[in-house]
Amino acid sequence: MDDGTNRLGWMLDDALRMPETRYAILLSADGLLMAHSERISRDEAERQAAGMAGLQSLARSTAEFCGDAGSTWRQTVNEFDDGYVFLVAAGPGAYLAVSATQRVDMETVSFRLQELVQRLGKEMTSPPRPGAGSPA
Repeated sequence: MDDGTNRLGWMLDDALRMPETRYAILLSADGLLMAHSERISRDEAERQAAGMAGLQSLARSTAEFCGDAGSTWRQTVNEFDDGYVFLVAAGPGAYLAVSATQRVDMETVSFRLQELVQRLGKEMTSPPRPGAGSPA
């Protein structure tokens, strides 16, 4: 367990209960790691957060290609030989990234990520619960 700085990690672990998902990270627009799932080390999560920040920046800058320069970016899905990376907007200045295998149900993941974004938004705007993140 981290030093208490991963207080939203449990929510990311909950999202990974979907079949064929691997890792989840929550990051800020400038690439700082905000939370990570248990399956990924903090060092690797920080490295991926930096990369995901660049990815979301590139994706947002191409909105005009979709038809309107004022269009709001919502999600990017990247496909690789071994699976997918889903990157979604998770509130003002926050992004959620989840990786999955090739066998994942993409529609289900997209839907569940939007549900998680709603839950994360509530958690990020409310004060921490007393005792949250404390060792049991």
